Amino acid sequence: MCLCFPLIHKNRAFKAVPNWWDQRFGLRTFRTKKKHMKKLLLICGLLFSVITFAQAQGGRQKMTPEERAQKSADGLTKRLGLNDDQKNKATAIFLDQANAMDKARAAGNADKEARRAEMMKLSEDTDTKIAAILTVDQKKTYETWKAERKERMKGNRMGQEPKAGGEQ
Repeated sequence: MCLCFPLIHKNRAFKAVPNWWDQRFGLRTFRTKKKHMKKLLLICGLLFSVITFAQAQGGRQKMTPEERAQKSADGLTKRLGLNDDQKNKATAIFLDQANAMDKARAAGNADKEARRAEMMKLSEDTDTKIAAILTVDQKKTYETWKAERKERMKGNRMGQEPKAGGEQ
Protein backbone atom coordinates (compact mmCIF):
# COMPACT_ATOMS: atom_id res chain seq x y z
CA MET A 1 0.00 0.00 0.00
CA CYS A 2 1.31 3.39 -0.92
CA LEU A 3 0.83 6.27 1.51
CA CYS A 4 1.68 8.85 -1.08
CA PHE A 5 -1.49 8.17 -3.03
CA PRO A 6 -4.47 8.84 -0.70
CA LEU A 7 -7.22 7.91 -3.15
CA ILE A 8 -6.85 4.22 -2.43
CA HIS A 9 -5.86 4.46 1.22
CA LYS A 10 -7.60 1.68 3.21
CA ASN A 11 -9.90 0.90 0.33
CA ARG A 12 -11.70 4.20 0.67
CA ALA A 13 -12.78 5.92 -2.40
CA PHE A 14 -12.65 9.62 -3.08
CA LYS A 15 -14.10 10.57 0.37
CA ALA A 16 -10.81 9.91 2.12
CA VAL A 17 -8.97 12.70 0.37
CA PRO A 18 -10.44 15.74 2.16
CA ASN A 19 -10.15 14.15 5.61
CA TRP A 20 -6.62 12.96 5.01
CA TRP A 21 -5.63 16.31 3.56
CA ASP A 22 -7.28 18.26 6.38
CA GLN A 23 -5.72 16.16 9.10
CA ARG A 24 -2.32 16.17 7.45
CA PHE A 25 -2.12 19.96 7.15
CA GLY A 26 -4.26 21.04 10.15
CA LEU A 27 -7.12 22.40 8.08
CA ARG A 28 -9.76 20.41 9.89
CA THR A 29 -8.83 21.89 13.25
CA PHE A 30 -8.94 25.35 11.70
CA ARG A 31 -12.44 24.71 10.37
CA THR A 32 -13.70 23.40 13.70
CA LYS A 33 -12.11 26.32 15.50
CA LYS A 34 -13.83 28.63 13.08
CA LYS A 35 -17.18 26.95 13.78
CA HIS A 36 -16.62 27.18 17.52
CA MET A 37 -15.67 30.83 17.25
CA LYS A 38 -18.82 31.54 15.25
CA LYS A 39 -20.91 29.81 17.90
CA LEU A 40 -19.13 31.67 20.67
CA LEU A 41 -19.63 35.02 18.96
CA LEU A 42 -23.28 34.22 18.35
CA ILE A 43 -23.79 33.30 22.01
CA CYS A 44 -22.00 36.45 23.18
CA GLY A 45 -24.08 38.59 20.82
CA LEU A 46 -27.32 37.03 22.06
CA LEU A 47 -26.28 37.41 25.67
CA PHE A 48 -25.35 41.06 25.13
CA SER A 49 -28.66 41.81 23.41
CA VAL A 50 -30.67 40.08 26.15
CA ILE A 51 -28.87 42.01 28.89
CA THR A 52 -29.32 45.29 27.05
CA PHE A 53 -33.00 44.60 26.47
CA ALA A 54 -33.52 43.60 30.10
CA GLN A 55 -31.90 46.80 31.35
CA ALA A 56 -34.00 48.91 29.01
CA GLN A 57 -37.18 47.20 30.21
CA GLY A 58 -36.35 46.94 33.89
CA GLY A 59 -35.22 50.49 34.56
CA ARG A 60 -36.90 52.48 37.27
CA GLN A 61 -39.81 54.38 35.87
CA LYS A 62 -40.20 57.92 37.05
CA MET A 63 -43.42 58.36 38.97
CA THR A 64 -45.41 61.56 38.90
CA PRO A 65 -45.83 63.55 42.14
CA GLU A 66 -49.44 62.39 42.33
CA GLU A 67 -48.41 58.73 42.08
CA ARG A 68 -45.69 59.19 44.71
CA ALA A 69 -48.13 60.93 47.04
CA GLN A 70 -50.73 58.22 46.57
CA LYS A 71 -48.15 55.48 47.16
CA SER A 72 -46.91 57.16 50.36
CA ALA A 73 -50.45 57.68 51.63
CA ASP A 74 -51.35 54.07 50.88
CA GLY A 75 -48.28 52.83 52.75
CA LEU A 76 -49.10 55.02 55.72
CA THR A 77 -52.72 53.82 55.67
CA LYS A 78 -51.53 50.22 55.65
CA ARG A 79 -49.09 50.77 58.55
CA LEU A 80 -51.21 53.03 60.74
CA GLY A 81 -54.79 52.20 59.76
CA LEU A 82 -55.79 55.71 58.70
CA ASN A 83 -59.45 56.53 58.12
CA ASP A 84 -60.63 58.12 54.86
CA ASP A 85 -60.37 61.70 56.13
CA GLN A 86 -56.83 61.13 57.39
CA LYS A 87 -55.86 59.40 54.15
CA ASN A 88 -57.11 62.35 52.06
CA LYS A 89 -55.19 64.81 54.24
CA ALA A 90 -52.05 62.65 54.10
CA THR A 91 -52.31 62.44 50.31
CA ALA A 92 -52.53 66.25 50.10
CA ILE A 93 -49.50 66.62 52.42
CA PHE A 94 -47.44 64.10 50.43
CA LEU A 95 -48.47 65.77 47.17
CA ASP A 96 -47.21 69.13 48.45
CA GLN A 97 -43.96 67.47 49.49
CA ALA A 98 -43.52 65.69 46.14
CA ASN A 99 -44.11 68.92 44.21
CA ALA A 100 -41.66 70.81 46.42
CA MET A 101 -39.05 68.04 46.00
CA ASP A 102 -39.45 68.18 42.22
CA LYS A 103 -38.99 71.94 42.27
CA ALA A 104 -35.86 71.57 44.40
CA ARG A 105 -34.44 68.97 41.99
CA ALA A 106 -35.32 71.10 38.99
CA ALA A 107 -33.55 74.11 40.50
CA GLY A 108 -30.36 72.14 40.00
CA ASN A 109 -28.34 73.41 42.92
CA ALA A 110 -24.73 72.50 42.30
CA ASP A 111 -24.16 72.36 46.05
CA LYS A 112 -25.24 68.90 47.18
CA GLU A 113 -25.21 69.85 50.86
CA ALA A 114 -27.58 72.78 50.31
CA ARG A 115 -29.96 70.60 48.29
CA ARG A 116 -29.76 67.87 50.93
CA ALA A 117 -30.52 70.36 53.70
CA GLU A 118 -33.51 71.66 51.76
CA MET A 119 -34.81 68.12 51.20
CA MET A 120 -34.34 67.27 54.88
CA LYS A 121 -36.28 70.42 55.86
CA LEU A 122 -39.12 69.42 53.51
CA SER A 123 -39.12 65.93 55.00
CA GLU A 124 -39.25 67.27 58.56
CA ASP A 125 -42.09 69.64 57.64
CA THR A 126 -43.99 66.73 56.14
CA ASP A 127 -43.43 64.64 59.26
CA THR A 128 -44.81 67.38 61.51
CA LYS A 129 -47.85 67.84 59.25
CA ILE A 130 -48.49 64.08 59.20
CA ALA A 131 -48.11 63.87 63.00
CA ALA A 132 -50.72 66.62 63.35
CA ILE A 133 -53.43 64.53 61.64
CA LEU A 134 -52.72 61.31 63.58
CA THR A 135 -54.28 60.04 66.79
CA VAL A 136 -52.14 59.36 69.88
CA ASP A 137 -51.80 55.62 69.16
CA GLN A 138 -51.05 56.27 65.51
CA LYS A 139 -48.37 58.81 66.49
CA LYS A 140 -46.62 56.22 68.67
CA THR A 141 -46.67 53.70 65.84
CA TYR A 142 -45.51 56.36 63.37
CA GLU A 143 -42.58 57.38 65.60
CA THR A 144 -41.45 53.77 66.08
CA TRP A 145 -41.71 53.15 62.34
CA LYS A 146 -39.63 56.29 61.64
CA ALA A 147 -36.99 55.14 64.13
CA GLU A 148 -36.83 51.68 62.53
CA ARG A 149 -36.55 53.21 59.08
CA LYS A 150 -33.76 55.51 60.28
CA GLU A 151 -31.84 52.55 61.71
CA ARG A 152 -32.29 50.59 58.48
CA MET A 153 -31.02 53.52 56.45
CA LYS A 154 -28.09 53.94 58.81
CA GLY A 155 -27.29 50.24 58.39
CA ASN A 156 -27.37 50.61 54.61
CA ARG A 157 -24.89 53.47 54.76
CA MET A 158 -22.36 51.58 56.88
CA GLY A 159 -20.58 50.41 53.73
CA GLN A 160 -19.85 54.02 52.78
CA GLU A 161 -16.91 55.99 54.11
CA PRO A 162 -17.74 58.43 56.92
CA LYS A 163 -17.99 62.08 55.98
CA ALA A 164 -15.70 64.76 57.33
CA GLY A 165 -16.50 65.63 60.92
CA GLY A 166 -17.22 62.03 61.92
CA GLU A 167 -20.82 62.05 60.66
CA GLN A 168 -22.24 59.09 58.85
